[in-house]
Amino acid sequence: MKKLFLFPVLVLLLVVSCNTAPDYSPRKVNYDRDICAQCLMGIADQQYSVQAINSYGDVLWFDDIGCLNEYMKTPNWKKFAGNKKVQIWVGDSEHKGKWLDAEKAFYTFGKHTPMGYGYSAVAQRSDSAFTFDAMRKRIDEGKTMREKFLEKHKMMGKGMKKK
Repeated sequence: MKKLFLFPVLVLLLVVSCNTAPDYSPRKVNYDRDICAQCLMGIADQQYSVQAINSYGDVLWFDDIGCLNEYMKTPNWKKFAGNKKVQIWVGDSEHKGKWLDAEKAFYTFGKHTPMGYGYSAVAQRSDSAFTFDAMRKRIDEGKTMREKFLEKHKMMGKGMKKK
């Protein structure tokens, strides 16, 4: 009699465990551990960071929306995403600690972002804001602040004596 009772319970547990929906909710930044999958810099500012969560619950972090854009062009992204849904969250640049659905957010241009792409996410559309796809296209066209950013960082240490 006990065996007859245990069998349906085990089958039910197996079905329930195999049928759990993935958790796509935004994760908390671990500032001492999380690094950008593209540039390998530590995540330092939640307001410009990005997290991508795949159907297995794996998370990739990016410190700038431009880094995500570049990573999405690689075979590593295709391997991470597979043929399933990937939820992308981006930090709301106007409200510290808030995450926005990256594909529904709007992007303004001109702020100094961690890697110099210059795009920051906002929840409300304005006349000068771009959609996710338009922002990605602009980055691909080179419409960023990245050149100035790189030039500034190349000049760091200029004038220092060599040992």
